Amino acid sequence: MKIEDKHIALKVNELSIGYKSISICDAIDFKLNKGELAAVVGVNGIGKSTLLRTLGNFQPYLSGSIEIDGKEIQEYSSNVLATKISVVLTEPIASKNMTIKELVTLGRQPYTNWIGSIDAIDKEKIEASLEKLELSELQDKKCFELSDGQLQRVMIARALAQDTDIILLDEPTTHLDLYHKVQILKLLKNIAHTTQKTVLFTSHEIEMAIQLCDKTLILDGQKNPFGQPCELIQNKAFEKLFPTDTVAFDSSTGSFRIQK
Repeated sequence: MKIEDKHIALKVNELSIGYKSISICDAIDFKLNKGELAAVVGVNGIGKSTLLRTLGNFQPYLSGSIEIDGKEIQEYSSNVLATKISVVLTEPIASKNMTIKELVTLGRQPYTNWIGSIDAIDKEKIEASLEKLELSELQDKKCFELSDGQLQRVMIARALAQDTDIILLDEPTTHLDLYHKVQILKLLKNIAHTTQKTVLFTSHEIEMAIQLCDKTLILDGQKNPFGQPCELIQNKAFEKLFPTDTVAFDSSTGSFRIQK
């Protein structure tokens, strides 16, 4: 491995994603370093969730390559991959009758023995995750008692307890109000920068991603631009996202304006 590659956590090259032989999006190229927060943005149906599920190894890709720590994803066993990547999807949890602590404890499954008992290291990771997400005082509360924002923090805490180098999240701010959207994204940024984990999430919150993310991937089904938000603004990449007669991007403010 080259010296400059040591900091690369996730590398995607000429990736084509879809279902069976039907491609949804092609020519996806990007790489993320350790400690970076990145977003995948794009119009509905372009393949954001499909990309995330593909990166999480929930479905196969059609062509190209995905490398985790310089090693092709297909070379990892499912057990080892679970120690490399944690995923927070939009599907509802199996049982909301669990307590917060019980749900977060599930994040330690890749490391527990065959009877699922946890040791001192597991307990330490669980407690640290609860504290990081400000859930320690609520840990005995049942999940059905939680607000959407609180439940999302629990799901992130479970991923954090899994202690993987990469955390993937599908639409982590869905159904949240503006304050809680910002709170979750700032929290993800803090996790990435303070723990040196690579955090990648899909989002419709493009303006927030521009302000908070280190890198952004714009899925447009053609060139799929990737880079720092300031670079993408300079290259007018956001201006091509939506029909200009409906929504226009203002590069000076990094925001979208409705065309009246």
